[in-house]
Amino acid sequence: MQMDDDALLTEQRAYYRAGAAQYDRPYAEREDLRKLLTVVDELPIAGEVLELACGTGQWTPRLAARARSVTAVDAAAEVLALARARTASSNVQFLEADLFEWRPPRRYDTVFFAFWLSHVPPRRLPEFWNTVAAALAPGGKAIFIDDGPAAAAEEDILANQPAPAALRRLDDGSQYRIVKVFHDPRTLTDDLTALGWSVHIRPVAGNFIGIAEPPAKKP
Repeated sequence: MQMDDDALLTEQRAYYRAGAAQYDRPYAEREDLRKLLTVVDELPIAGEVLELACGTGQWTPRLAARARSVTAVDAAAEVLALARARTASSNVQFLEADLFEWRPPRRYDTVFFAFWLSHVPPRRLPEFWNTVAAALAPGGKAIFIDDGPAAAAEEDILANQPAPAALRRLDDGSQYRIVKVFHDPRTLTDDLTALGWSVHIRPVAGNFIGIAEPPAKKP
């Protein structure tokens, strides 16, 4: 019997809401993350862009510089407020929505998400990728960035959870469980290929970057 992951996801959302003020700290402290942000300039980002789990908008201005428009979605109002303050581009729209329930009302040329895939419980991955595919216009691409397996050494991994999980702590001493799946690029490639996607994933330091095209839509 599969354990229910709803409570874990609720705790994950609470963590990002409560920790919004700390969200940007890794980007200030880690040179590898700052360098990783510049990779946007090398990626095939164009046209109408949908950014999933935009957080505080670290990536959003860089996407906006290459896109005709950006729709940036996140479930936490607290991080969206910071993203709005960071993003001066007039071609960006921010939306507050639970990504496990929200369905895009239109199609986009690019669907982008950074450090979000690792927060999706494995049992929800097929539905998530179906949502991404439905959001893509003909010829569109999904572009994603995330932690590789080596990042597990930096986390407090929890056992016996309804999904792979880690414990995160905030400055006030509060603790929260979050979903944290450390995808192996080769396994992820095989899994997406099995779902009908055409995908190329390359490692970048301890992270990976994926570019994927969805299964052909039936006429």
